[in-house]
Amino acid sequence: MENLQKELQHTALLHQTRRHFLQSVGFGLGALGLGTMLDSCGPSSAAGSPAGDVAKSRIPQFAPKAKRVIYIHMAGAPSQLELFDYKPELVKYHGRDCPAEFLEGKKFAFIQGVPKMLGPQGHFAQYGQSGAWMSDYVPYLQTVADEITFLKAMHTDQFNHAPAQLLMHTGSPRLGRPSLGAWSVYGLGSENQNLPGFIVLASGGQQPDAGKSVFGSGFLPSVYQGVQCRTGGDPVLYVSDPNGMNRDMRKQTIEAINEINKQTYEDVKDPEILTRISQYEMAFRMQMSVPEVMDVSKEPQFILDMYGVKPGEGTFAMNCLLARKLVENDVRFVQLFDWGWDGHGTSKDHNVEGGLRQKCRESDQPVAALIKDLKMRGLLEETLVIWGAEFGRTPMQENRNGLVMPFMGRDHHLDAFTMWMAGGGVKQGFSHGETDELGYYGTKGRTHVHDLQATILHLMGFDHEKFTYPFQGRNFRLTDTEGKVVKEVIA
Repeated sequence: MENLQKELQHTALLHQTRRHFLQSVGFGLGALGLGTMLDSCGPSSAAGSPAGDVAKSRIPQFAPKAKRVIYIHMAGAPSQLELFDYKPELVKYHGRDCPAEFLEGKKFAFIQGVPKMLGPQGHFAQYGQSGAWMSDYVPYLQTVADEITFLKAMHTDQFNHAPAQLLMHTGSPRLGRPSLGAWSVYGLGSENQNLPGFIVLASGGQQPDAGKSVFGSGFLPSVYQGVQCRTGGDPVLYVSDPNGMNRDMRKQTIEAINEINKQTYEDVKDPEILTRISQYEMAFRMQMSVPEVMDVSKEPQFILDMYGVKPGEGTFAMNCLLARKLVENDVRFVQLFDWGWDGHGTSKDHNVEGGLRQKCRESDQPVAALIKDLKMRGLLEETLVIWGAEFGRTPMQENRNGLVMPFMGRDHHLDAFTMWMAGGGVKQGFSHGETDELGYYGTKGRTHVHDLQATILHLMGFDHEKFTYPFQGRNFRLTDTEGKVVKEVIA
């Protein structure tokens, strides 16, 4: 250690970079692995940390109804007309030419010419005391109908996946804005100092179309970005100590690196250095906390069966169970992304019949189980569960270059789609908004993406117009210059 301290002092005096330090001191690939891990290892407000001021939680502007959020995003956008927005009139229009008023002045991602109307492929009935309309695509969700508030007249400004996902999660279709999860942790901080405040779990084989920006920190300090965990192998890359390095040695390494970071901060006052210090400290604590909380082997068999989970499988069902474990351990914001919901009709896997049904088979049971599990543990009341996508699907069958797709599919639709919320201060068994008889336009209770964001922040104790961050000469907010709270859905 004496030689190490001399090396550290020499390195600090020469103002070498951390990367050069790691390479030259000779800790090997393990230390370099830790550095890689830190690129995605986020929020911490560790007591006594020099980064404490960076990640310090603010006091909510009023008492929050939701202390935690689980946001489930079905990337690609499932068809609301097959799941929740029952349109018996659309059955009568099946196979007819699309009405001209649906096409005039409208832009679609792929539809050209005059498409045919496509009737709903699901069989609908009413469920629960609320009488919520749901299809046979979601038999498990039917059992929790009275826990859910539906938003049936959602609309957006974007009809391509990446911009629409960015708008939904960051309030802007362009890169550079903080995500909803980052805003949440910036506002409320983290209740568990050994886990990140914002954790991301992805399934479906791919990242969201908009990439990691949908859970990034934008112009907020990077300490607030989402930390993506894996459900197979190490939950976070390089969380395990490399061969030849024990935990004491890792601790000494981090302390030595952070001493250089502290001296550098005193010289240049860059707040991102404080973030870096916090990230190293969090990475060390995560070595113990993350593997433990991500381990489902001690869960009772009936819980595994309820979710449809098999230990060792990195599935959407596993991510739902992990989401419950994470909020149970006071993680503030858990984001689930599941890719593969794009039902254009181009193949058997991407259509509104076989493809959508298969995605529902994979997700319906664990989503319903998550709601039941949270309620059973007394967590649902203060945990807001959000389900939805970036936009909806058209009542017309997709065609491209005037040709009908080989399978029944629908194009992207920005004028009407359905999302739902449960727990966290929203009404139980309630439906807000309506669409026209064919499901094309919202006719009542229209809810824009910014309205949804304003409502989520309100449930977390923040006035979206006053919850701001100064950047480039003005105060920015998640909802930009728009948005109103949908008071009708709040309990």
